[in-house]
Amino acid sequence: MNDQQLMRLSAEIGNRLKQQKATVTCAESCTGGWIAKVFTDVSGSSAWFERGFVTYSNEAKQELVNVQAESLAQHGAVSETVVREMALGAQHAARADYAVSVSGIAGPDGGSAEKPTGTVWFGFAAPQGNVSTFCQHFTGDREAVRRQSVAWALQKLHDEFLTN
Repeated sequence: MNDQQLMRLSAEIGNRLKQQKATVTCAESCTGGWIAKVFTDVSGSSAWFERGFVTYSNEAKQELVNVQAESLAQHGAVSETVVREMALGAQHAARADYAVSVSGIAGPDGGSAEKPTGTVWFGFAAPQGNVSTFCQHFTGDREAVRRQSVAWALQKLHDEFLTN
């Protein structure tokens, strides 16, 4: 997905959030704030996006979005448990209706047999405490994995959580 497609998708997310009088936040690790950037590329996004969290380190995940040290120690940062806690923690900290969290291995280093480069976990927190998690495997270099992660997260938010 190119930058124009990301911006169009972000604008549509914004329109749906405005219709619902709802807000969204994000807790990002491997995407480094790219989701927040795409949201804020849309003029008027302050009506539905107030803040996001770049939680690249384990310490940042704990301090900013309340990820538990035990979860990180037991499962690692790139895990279902951690993205669930990231999404819920961001949703709470931002007082937002929806939250998206992302933690993955963009490469080229950091992969393992259990979690190869391109492994990315996503968390989505919706109203009433509903949380969903998903794992995807992307290919390409660091830039490609990160771009695919942003596009996948936005498309999933749009298609499954903000449907009319």
